[in-house]
Amino acid sequence: MSAPDTTVVRLTQRPDPARTLVCLGFCGGGTASFHPWIPALPDDTDLVAICYPGREGRFLEECASTWDELAADAAHAVASVAAGGPYILFGHSMGGWMAFEVAARLAAAGAPVPQSLVVSACNAPDQGLTERDRFPAQGQHDGELLDWMRTHGLLPAHVLDEPELTEMAVELMRADIRARDTFTFAPGTRIDVPLQVLSGADDPVIGDDLGPRWAGLTTGGSRHDVLPGGHFYTPAVWNALPTRIAALGASVTH
Repeated sequence: MSAPDTTVVRLTQRPDPARTLVCLGFCGGGTASFHPWIPALPDDTDLVAICYPGREGRFLEECASTWDELAADAAHAVASVAAGGPYILFGHSMGGWMAFEVAARLAAAGAPVPQSLVVSACNAPDQGLTERDRFPAQGQHDGELLDWMRTHGLLPAHVLDEPELTEMAVELMRADIRARDTFTFAPGTRIDVPLQVLSGADDPVIGDDLGPRWAGLTTGGSRHDVLPGGHFYTPAVWNALPTRIAALGASVTH
């Protein structure tokens, strides 16, 4: 059964794509974060972003209250894309853990797995949720969360100018944090998919053992590429991130 268009947001619709890049967002994020990637895509690649419940076209739905609920929703959405042909699965920050979980769930269900899994700006999940991974944190007040979103460019100018919109943005961030904080790693979970790990050279969240730990979670081979900038890289790197994805033919330069 296909997921509704409000969940599977097709940012491009090429006539006969060779593959689809499917993106899962970060804490508090939406599909708009991936719009700048359109010019950076190869001509034979479509771009899809998965919208989590409670935002954008799904704003009337309740936000997921647990990680398991959010993962089940995301897996259903990705499976509907996978039924249409080859795809690459990408996730940034919280979305990286979600992408790993979705790939594992699809494999267990016998559904098509991605040609490649790309995880960005996230530690390997096999240690569970450590204090390093609790960012932003539930205990932060609204002003701190807004500052975090401003710093990382998560809030467009029109949202910052509207108190009602900033309140909604904080509510979504808190909902995602609550779901994220229920995450647990199922021991022994592995995937058999080629894996690319991306991280920022100046990201204070990322541990020194990032590459080896992630490599231990796949039997499909892995690579780790370090990019300029912090948790969201630099604006220029983020906006052209598809050019850093090896499965799209990119030759990553540091």
